[in-house]
Amino acid sequence: MKKTFTKILVAVLILTVAGASACKNRGESRKQKEINAVELEALEQKIEENVYPLPTSAEVIKKLTDMDLGYILGATNPPASARNYVESYNRSVNLGIYGADLSYATLYNMQQDVNDYLAAIRTLALEQNLTQIYDESLYDRIKANFDNRDTLVAILTDAFDRTYSYMYDAGQANLALVMVGGAWVEGMYLTLAVSESGGHLSGFESALLDQKKSFDLFKDLAAPHNTDPLVTRVLTSMQPITDVYATLGTSLTMEDIGRLKKAVDSVRSELIK
Repeated sequence: MKKTFTKILVAVLILTVAGASACKNRGESRKQKEINAVELEALEQKIEENVYPLPTSAEVIKKLTDMDLGYILGATNPPASARNYVESYNRSVNLGIYGADLSYATLYNMQQDVNDYLAAIRTLALEQNLTQIYDESLYDRIKANFDNRDTLVAILTDAFDRTYSYMYDAGQANLALVMVGGAWVEGMYLTLAVSESGGHLSGFESALLDQKKSFDLFKDLAAPHNTDPLVTRVLTSMQPITDVYATLGTSLTMEDIGRLKKAVDSVRSELIK
């Protein structure tokens, strides 16, 4: 979804630049064309940097609803815990975690939980001036579309995109990556929480393997920032997951799923405390 959006936007920009150049000078030199190509490549890279880099929690959790796996009461991080997170690291990582919890509550039509998680997110978002993204209008849009999961995914994805872009543009790429790490862990945690009832279902294994791809992508994105202490901290905390993934092949046994669940549960417990 993110790559498709980027390619469409860049294609429009290419046509715009090409059209402007044609009007300005139809005899444009090869050198000028090469310069334009370099500029467009840099622009594409900039756009990709500012778009939420992984499948969002909403996209991940929709797979659970598509498999008709039920909502697990008490599985999510309690909204009241938001006031306990005072460090930038804990605030950012749990902003991602609560974002996943919001998706979980939203896509399962748990209206009171949606309200509670939006309030929790606003508590954490205050420090980064992100409250305008999670204001009452977001709840109103969610409430108006509770019966349309695809629209809900689009609404939540837009909120995550805007959050990531705002943090990145504010010079907080490290905190943006920490938030993404938290969202990934919680999305995986919620997916694995239903492993006992859903492990045998068609599509469950592929959902877990898709998460491995996004986990590898997250590590690739974080690699250029691995000298940052906050990014190093989240990567180190996720090492148990890396260790289990290193032993897995292209298919999963129930034993594999159990080991993965144990690792994710351990990491998630560390992140929310």
